[in-house]
Amino acid sequence: MKKRVVLVTQHYLGSKRKAGFHWLAEAYHRAGWEVLFFTAAISWLSYLNRNYRTAYPIRQEANQIRWIQDALGSFVWFTQWHPANLRLGVLNRMATGLFRRYPNRSLGEAEPLIEQADLILFESTPGLLLFERFKALNSDARFVYRVSDHLPLLRNHPVVLKCEQHIAPSFDLISTPSTYIFDHFRHLSNAGCHTHGIQKDLFNHAYENPFETHWLQNVLFVGNDRLDFDFLRIASRAFPDWAFHVLGPIPRLPIANNIIAYGELAFEDTIPYVQHADIGLHTLAYAPGAESFTDSLKVIQYAYCGLPVVASMFLKTDRPRTFYYIPNNEDTVASALRAAHASPRGEEQDAGIYSWDELAMILAGSLEG
Repeated sequence: MKKRVVLVTQHYLGSKRKAGFHWLAEAYHRAGWEVLFFTAAISWLSYLNRNYRTAYPIRQEANQIRWIQDALGSFVWFTQWHPANLRLGVLNRMATGLFRRYPNRSLGEAEPLIEQADLILFESTPGLLLFERFKALNSDARFVYRVSDHLPLLRNHPVVLKCEQHIAPSFDLISTPSTYIFDHFRHLSNAGCHTHGIQKDLFNHAYENPFETHWLQNVLFVGNDRLDFDFLRIASRAFPDWAFHVLGPIPRLPIANNIIAYGELAFEDTIPYVQHADIGLHTLAYAPGAESFTDSLKVIQYAYCGLPVVASMFLKTDRPRTFYYIPNNEDTVASALRAAHASPRGEEQDAGIYSWDELAMILAGSLEG
């Protein structure tokens, strides 16, 4: 009999955007597990805020298991509403009672698979409200909380934050990707720190250089949001013979001849850019809790490919060959970029970086982390 894992996440399995739970799903599938990718926190409210997932056929696939491959299934748990931050305190308070009833919606075709799962893996999303419902259906499964993101930073509804605090001690494992997030769970004996993984076979392949050759340096930002626009304006003016490449669906970028926007690419198409860049950017605009991004997926990819990195000062760590600037400070922006340019590009940095297969087995309890 195959082992079965249910991954409860906000992501959609067929999305162009590859998040950690996509890679974990593939890792379990490679290991011979049956995988159910359970997309939660999606409803008619998602259309109101123009959530990117609504571009996919979520309504056609709603509340039915769709087997993408043998033993790899997608289930979009589409409900009339889901816990969402309504931005005004009075509205959030009024909605609390309604949002607490979110877990009571029918689970449809997914329920028998949840009852028979060996591992149930929750991501840091409103889907956490399903924990006690799932625990009642299957008390024998291993329950793991993978805290991909810091919930307060994502401005979740207070009912989600309270739920996290209430259920955290009940997980078999709380796995955090950065020390900043780990510090919020350090008091719990079931908490550990495990950085994001990387699909090493993809990054070990030699790709053709996608960059034009006339630029002195090719500087790369990969991401969906939070880019520090002030950094980009200052840097592009200070280094007109350097190209600043932005991979991701980020609107209203500063306009300059040496700022090159690519929009959203399939994950595999981004790898040649990371592999051949001269400098990686981890230049994020600050918001309370943004310190949790110190070891984000992009940073792990940059490190694995040996890139020197320029990062915002609030993301300071002991990671080698990372150079920091103070936001909106022209002198430190320029000095960080010059230092990165002067730093010799390293070899691929395998030490201390998990593959997704290794991380999947750590979460399953069959490998020491």
